[in-house]
Amino acid sequence: MKILGIGSRIEHSELGAGVVTNVTSKHYWVTFIKDGLETIDINSNLKIIEAVEDEVDTISFYEVEKSLRDILKKWSDVSEVVPLADKWKGGKIILEPKDNNLSSKEIPIDTFFHKIVMVRDRVRVMEQKINASKTLEDQDKIDLQQYITRIYGSLTTFNVLFKLKSDNFVGSKSK
Repeated sequence: MKILGIGSRIEHSELGAGVVTNVTSKHYWVTFIKDGLETIDINSNLKIIEAVEDEVDTISFYEVEKSLRDILKKWSDVSEVVPLADKWKGGKIILEPKDNNLSSKEIPIDTFFHKIVMVRDRVRVMEQKINASKTLEDQDKIDLQQYITRIYGSLTTFNVLFKLKSDNFVGSKSK
């Protein structure tokens, strides 16, 4: 059996007419007129209305969407969703002043964590803008990059809050 390429038009016995929008080794992702996007087994009994040869340069909607997300994340100051470590969810930070006449301050840890992530994302955007600058000299870029690395290093204390190690702050590596 020949595998259909992206763009092939098919008729499914239950789901009706649709267009193949992605192909994996076991499934077609088909956008159907009535039911929208559905994943069906590649061996399903389909009536082929128009077959498109699978071309090397075709890409899926998923790949386009992922590329767009990566570009937006890289060049905008939109924060990505970064998960808080489970042990901290619903917790709070309590700041106690030395002077007992002053009141303490409680901050929901989720709020504090969100602010830390925003700081991280804004430092990343600043770093990208510095590196992409056409007006800064290379030595100025290197100097500013060293400051950014030190900023990340100062923030490593907060790594305990991140659920995923890949989201952690990383300063300069000691040798």
